[in-house]
This record gives sequence, C-alpha cells and structure tokens, in this order.
Amino acid sequence: MQPPNTFQYVVKPGDTLYRIAYRFSIRMETLLAANPQLGNPSILVPGQILYVPRRSWQLYVIQPGDTLYKIGRKFGVTVAQLQSVNPGIDPNRLQIGEVINIPDTLPATIVVPREDYGYDEMMADLQTLQSRFSFVNQEMIGESVLGRPIPVVNMGSGRKQVFYSGSFHANEWMTTILLMRFIEEYAKAYELKRTIGRFHIPTLFAETSLWIVPMVNPDGVELVQEGITPDNPYFEEVLTINGGSRDFSQWKANIRGVDLNDQFPAHWQEEVARRAVDGPAPRNYPGVCPLFEPESKAMADFTSLHDFRLVIAFHSQGEEIFGGYREMEPPESEEIARIFTEASGYRTIRYVDSDAGFKDWFIQQWRRPGFTVEVGRGTNPLPISQFWDIWGKTIGILLAGLAV
Repeated sequence: MQPPNTFQYVVKPGDTLYRIAYRFSIRMETLLAANPQLGNPSILVPGQILYVPRRSWQLYVIQPGDTLYKIGRKFGVTVAQLQSVNPGIDPNRLQIGEVINIPDTLPATIVVPREDYGYDEMMADLQTLQSRFSFVNQEMIGESVLGRPIPVVNMGSGRKQVFYSGSFHANEWMTTILLMRFIEEYAKAYELKRTIGRFHIPTLFAETSLWIVPMVNPDGVELVQEGITPDNPYFEEVLTINGGSRDFSQWKANIRGVDLNDQFPAHWQEEVARRAVDGPAPRNYPGVCPLFEPESKAMADFTSLHDFRLVIAFHSQGEEIFGGYREMEPPESEEIARIFTEASGYRTIRYVDSDAGFKDWFIQQWRRPGFTVEVGRGTNPLPISQFWDIWGKTIGILLAGLAV
C-alpha cells in the first residue's frame, strides 16, 4: 500500500537512494522510512517502484508588525522563497490573521560538484534554483534525439544579451557543473546585492540578460556516465559504433554518433573532408548535413531568435581560449580575449584548423565576439577533483563576458 503524502518514482538505470534523495531534496532516512519493502537499500533495480515523500509546507498566521523579511528570518527562508510559495501575495499589504505557506528550508548549497552529476541532477537542481530564486527563469529550446528537453536559464533584464553553453561533447560534462554552479552563485550575489571580485552583480543584472544552456547533449552525457541498457532504442547501434565496448568514456557525440560541434553551417564541407569520418562514430563525425541533429538545430534556432552581443561555448580540456574564425571576428574580440586571459591565465589562440563549430557559425553569421573556452587539463572526462581549480580560473571569464 502506498504511504500517505507520497508519490511514485520509477527507478532508472544508475539510480541510488542517495541520488534520489538528493534529487528531491529529502533526507535519506525519510526516503528509507517511506519504503520499508526494500530488502537491500543498496541494490535498486531499474523499473522498481519507490515512494517519495512530498515536501510539505508549514502554515503561519500573520501577526501584527509582521513583514515578509521578519517572517523569513524567523523560519530561515528568504523573501523570494516566501513569495514563490505564496503567489499573488502583496508584501506591502500583509493582512493580520492571513494564513501563508512557509517552505521547507532549502539546502545552503544547491549545486554540488560530483562524479555522477548528469541530466537528472541538473534538472532537479534547476527546479530547486527556480523555487529559491524567483528571478531565475527557465524554458526549453528543444529536445534531444531521445526526447529529453534541453533547458535554457535566463537571468537579468538588460538590453545586452549574452549566451553561454556547455556539454556539446558528451565526455565534457564538467562544463555543465561549471555553468550550473555559476547560475547559483550569480543568483545568490544578486539576491544579496553584493559584488564578486570587481563585478557589482546588481549592475550586471540591470545591464545584461544572461542566457545559459548548461547541457546541449543530454543523451550523450548520460551515455558516458550511465552506459546503455537494451531498452534504449539505440542500444544495438551505439554498441556497434563503439566497437562492442561498454566503456563510453571517450564518447563525444550525441546518441546517434554525431559530433554536435561539427554540425554548424560554417564551411561544413571542409570540416567533413578534414575529419574524414564517413559514418557515425564516438567522435568527429559531422553528420549527413549541417543542423540535421535536433540538439544542434535547437541551438541554432534559439541563437537566431536572439540578439546576442557575445557567446561562449565551454568545452574541455586544454586551458585555452579560441576567439577567431577565418578573420571574420570583429576587432574587439582580440581585446576581449586578452581580458579573459588576464582573468583566467588561459592561453589565447586566435585561429585553428577547424570549421563548423558553434562559435565559428556565430562569428560568421553575426560578425560579433564568439569564443570557445577549453577548461581544465588532462584526459576527458576530467576528474571531479579538478573542479575547484577550474572554477577559480574561469569565474573571471564568466563575469567578464557579461561586462565587456
């Protein structure tokens, strides 16, 4: 019998009780108590049904002299959190005796870097970020081959528009954690009206609209992190592409074996000749034609709908910044690259023998600053132990990109 005040959750490949509890922001003990049928909690089977307790809200009766700020201080929540669970409330006209909802206190840190940070963790964190910060907006730019929605986050209200993206390549999922962590830290700094380094965040919010796609290639990231099971419609195809191996650590492509960063109409035919890969592969196959894959088309369509002043695609690895394309970039790109290098210590490379990338296409189409930033050093996927070093070197790029 299903316990009261719970909902059913179907276990997915790679799930653990810890991941499920973290995803829904509940304690492990609470999840275990709701599932006494579990024989061995350390062994979960895909398709198994678990019962997840719903996070409840407290009720509070407004007293004379109350303000949302005072109520928030009393319960350890923010004004934004109170407003998010009490839609329509007028903070300047609280009625004595009115009953309002008090949300559970959210964790102090939402985005926690770890080895198993994949699509489900990203989506759960985005939901929590939206609950905590009313000004963190989310929409979908399209879907992956397997139908996973691809989210984009928007913060800020300025006329200047800037676009960041990560995880074009499946085994470069470190860039997703980097961008998700930035979303959280940027939101916290705005809420507290503070600066990060030399950057006054409320000013950046007022001047710039920031858009972030943290994970362009969700199917590929999940393949690298979780492997593949026979119920996946691409199971046989993927194993054939990977030479029968179940080790997908070197897989860069989407689930159909297409390199999404070789999919853009910027001298695409020359990139096809350069790559010399004639069919689906774990890496470097540009596909049958530009923008054929739904993920790359979603990125191109979304970009075309906006007036971006600057774009940065985050990749790994090499600690390098690429900001030129066939002499089409504007003169200011060189100065911006210098600022990024000064902030990060990364090496600037103007030109490289490569075409058909997102950055290449953006520069070609709009003649505006576009950059590829390769974070970290080593072999992809980079170990999570590198995260804080990467964070320290790239936070300056992420902020400077909003200010230049």
